[in-house]
Amino acid sequence: MTDLRREFEQAAEDVKRLGTRPDNDTLLKLYALYKQGSQGDVRSGLPGFFDFVGTAKHEAWAQLSGIPREEAMRRYIALVRQLLA
Repeated sequence: MTDLRREFEQAAEDVKRLGTRPDNDTLLKLYALYKQGSQGDVRSGLPGFFDFVGTAKHEAWAQLSGIPREEAMRRYIALVRQLLA
């Protein structure tokens, strides 16, 4: 396992221990960066019409299409560190 992967997984654990819940925009960024870093570009279709949360998550992740997984991991780690500071 690479150092970057270890830091990414540690950040995923650290985010669970935030003192306060981030705002919805930040939560979407965290979700999208985590998915891009762990799985790469989104491949699934849009969720159902009335699944507003699922649609927002899908769109946030889709906006990161083309960003290399390693870059998404770095951005995720930086965002988590910023939230913990």
